[in-house]
Amino acid sequence: MIAAIIQARTGSTRFPNKVFANLCNKPLIWHVVNRLKWSKKIDTVILATTTNPQDDTLYSWAINNNVDVYRGSENDVLGRYYSAAKKFKVDKIVRITADDPFKDPEIIDKVIELLESENLEFAYNNNPPSFPEGLDTEVFIFSAIEKAFYESKDPFEREHVTQYFYRHPELFRQKNHSYNKNISNLRWTIDTDIDFKLAEFIYSKLYKDEEIFLLNDILNILDTNPEMKQINLGVNRSAMYK
Repeated sequence: MIAAIIQARTGSTRFPNKVFANLCNKPLIWHVVNRLKWSKKIDTVILATTTNPQDDTLYSWAINNNVDVYRGSENDVLGRYYSAAKKFKVDKIVRITADDPFKDPEIIDKVIELLESENLEFAYNNNPPSFPEGLDTEVFIFSAIEKAFYESKDPFEREHVTQYFYRHPELFRQKNHSYNKNISNLRWTIDTDIDFKLAEFIYSKLYKDEEIFLLNDILNILDTNPEMKQINLGVNRSAMYK
């Protein structure tokens, strides 16, 4: 079974409770889950949140929306992923973060296909990056995360889930899926109010019930509204995109 596991919590220093931010009259987390359902390869979606009482709202939201949910450590996200995958008997895991409302199901499926066709243990599209930040896709097999769970002792690796894979390429068969040009300067993730303004703009132009918009749709909107492409480029970025 292939599962998309979404790491999510309500605590955020730069944008508190952003998972429930209103985007086209639905919470942000709803859109993250909904876009994954357009994948042709993903069998199920699992929300992996924390045991912190403030995340009771996320747990309740998942239950009320028929989304499988697991609660685990707030800081040991690697352990949370491993335990969620083990509980639900997952064979392949697609790692998803809850602040990315533009995840592209076609790109996700291509990374899954890369993993399967080349018998990899870890496949991704961000090392080196060529897609916009926020379209990151990482897919790994259960035995790989099990190995990382038992062997990684570094707090940074425990927090960021896949860093043990990147730091030990000799231990895991892995490969990058690249776009046909480098547009990794674009930022399509949500950490701040400015990021959310961009999301609101794109969704106002493209979101429709029972339809999906993809990478090229977003690029076309930004090409005709170039000022919006620039509004959040000053926000501090993931180390992979600097």
